[in-house]
Amino acid sequence: MKQKLWIAAALIFPFVLLATGGNAGYDTKAPISASPGGDTTQPTRGKNSFSLPAANINRDQLRIFFFGNKLFNTNWVIAPASVKSLDGLGPTFNRVSCSGCHLRDGRGQPPTEKGGEFLSMLVRLSIPGENEHGGPNPHPAYGDQLNDRAITTIPAEGRVIIEHTEIRGQFADGTPYSLFQPDYHFADLAFGSLEPEIMYSPRVAPAVFGLGLLEAISEEDLEALADPEDADGDGISGRINHVWDQGEKALRTGRFGWKSNAASLLHQNAAAAAGDIGITTNLFPDQNCPEKQNACRQASLGDSPELSDEFLDKMTLYTQTLAVPARRHAEDPDVLAGEALFRDIGCAACHIPTFVTGNHPTLSILANQTIHPFTDLLLHDMGDELADGRPDYEATGREWRTAPLWGIGLVEAVNKHTRFLHDGRARSIEEAILWHGGEAEKAKESYRNLMASERGQLLAFLNSL
Repeated sequence: MKQKLWIAAALIFPFVLLATGGNAGYDTKAPISASPGGDTTQPTRGKNSFSLPAANINRDQLRIFFFGNKLFNTNWVIAPASVKSLDGLGPTFNRVSCSGCHLRDGRGQPPTEKGGEFLSMLVRLSIPGENEHGGPNPHPAYGDQLNDRAITTIPAEGRVIIEHTEIRGQFADGTPYSLFQPDYHFADLAFGSLEPEIMYSPRVAPAVFGLGLLEAISEEDLEALADPEDADGDGISGRINHVWDQGEKALRTGRFGWKSNAASLLHQNAAAAAGDIGITTNLFPDQNCPEKQNACRQASLGDSPELSDEFLDKMTLYTQTLAVPARRHAEDPDVLAGEALFRDIGCAACHIPTFVTGNHPTLSILANQTIHPFTDLLLHDMGDELADGRPDYEATGREWRTAPLWGIGLVEAVNKHTRFLHDGRARSIEEAILWHGGEAEKAKESYRNLMASERGQLLAFLNSL
């Protein structure tokens, strides 16, 4: 009986099945289900909408889920501590827990005031060249991200200040709008200047629900969508990012992160533990202490690894089985009209509505699910204005992964803000659309030329996801 509290019935809106096997088996013009996570979908629960376990999870998995949830929300402490399994923070770090950035499993935002703390945001760093696996080359004094916090007696690496320049524009009907272009400045650097070779990329924390379903999308489906040379001449040339997977010790298809620079959630979670919290694992056993940081290298450390394989596996199951929330108002006339506009102006060319998952490597509950993530997990050139100038494996400084859109209409309810894109510069969904360029320029201009009523319908559709 207890398990029934967590098992929600899927509210499936009809779709048209043309053939079995693969994403190509579904009519791309079919209506979008009200259960975007298939059988894993949970009803929305206000501020907790991103934090529920998959509706089809079994009892054994549910126990692991709750333990993983505890680990995700645990504040790590400096070693040595009374609880040795949860010590080892730092020496340098960004936050003391996973949930410190991913509040209620949702998305982060930039500071609201100039000079404000980065509470759910960080800055990736690298210099020209590649590391031994073909990825970004870490800065010799600061590593691959700026850690703005440190344990006692250890200097933090520095901090980042954001300033903005307002950009004004107008829709074709004369309605004005403005965008805020961010400009980043480094301050209080403890180990010398970052110049002249530094490449940097500000990133807000993404939401973490539905990730196991993305992990279950077959490589064949992603390869079928990729069109690196734009062979069909539609102006869309999505590419797969082939990245090093530390668990498999091989190059694999990237799916996670703003540039698809992680192939598995096990790798993603272990890398975040090391980079964001300073917690070692068997996958990443070395402390994040570049050679120039002597005090960091000499700091008292916890047991190695600080996060055991057992705990890492449980936290990974947690991130794999966070449910996708159900849609709202899916049959509202304005929502249906907005859905048609979404397809007609070209948004669905990259934000692919529907996939059928393949076999997940560890969780059968994620297999063979009809899902609506609105992403192709591919890299796309998004133009000069969104470019960060920092390559990441095969991703160029102008390319970004298509962000999933499921749950986008619940961000304000969960995280109390409406900041979007990789660095949170967009203050609304509409601003996020207006920042699109490159391969998305045509779709952006089509949106800009819609009537106000049509723009409202498209936004109503997005807010229903």
